[in-house]
Amino acid sequence: MHPDLATVKELQDVDRKIGELTSRIQVIPAQIKQIEDQLNEFLRAHEEHKTRLASNQKERRDLEGEIQLIKAKIARHRDQLYEVKTNEAYRTMLHEIEGEEAKIRSIEDRILEKMSEAEQLEKYVHDAAARLDSERSRVATEKKELEVERQRDEDERRQAEDRRRALGAAVSELTLRLYEKTLKSRGTAVVAVVDGSCAGCHVKLRPQFYNEVRSSDALLTCESCGRILYYLESPVDKAAEGTRVVI
Repeated sequence: MHPDLATVKELQDVDRKIGELTSRIQVIPAQIKQIEDQLNEFLRAHEEHKTRLASNQKERRDLEGEIQLIKAKIARHRDQLYEVKTNEAYRTMLHEIEGEEAKIRSIEDRILEKMSEAEQLEKYVHDAAARLDSERSRVATEKKELEVERQRDEDERRQAEDRRRALGAAVSELTLRLYEKTLKSRGTAVVAVVDGSCAGCHVKLRPQFYNEVRSSDALLTCESCGRILYYLESPVDKAAEGTRVVI
């Protein structure tokens, strides 16, 4: 085996680890914002229900005040009944009173609707107020956990980056350039040869070249995709080794 092969295999593992850690670190701010947005949405809905409840209560007071004005008007009309001089005027006054009483019934129906709406709003407000502290506590806890996770991942990434620098220094400059160029172009730089095929591009190796990969100490690359190859013994190869006859 080429002396750089084991090192670039580990280098690739370290690069993958760095990539995974970086991805996890990068999404944490969005996760924190999502948690904060959930709390803000909860608070917004809570305030909206409180505002709607206050508006509902004001509308009910206004409607009740309107009923009192109409009742006062009806009372004046009733007093005026004793002052009218003709039956026609009397009937007209009664018709006006009936119209005002109909208005009162209509307003009372609206008040009942407002009361039903207020009952539901009061439930929302009460339940949200009871949950408010626990929601704030939950968000604070989850944010802290994410911050701890980010710090842990950043520490682990720094250690991996230190290890990567050490591995990069441990291989020849030529091998490192080949590794990094292949990694950039292919996404994976070092792959196994399994059952005679490159695990990167899945192209079957020529028999002679396959034997070279198995036995050579040279750093070999796939003739199809250019990835650095290493031999991984398969069950078929093991069986073949087991049945080999020694003379």
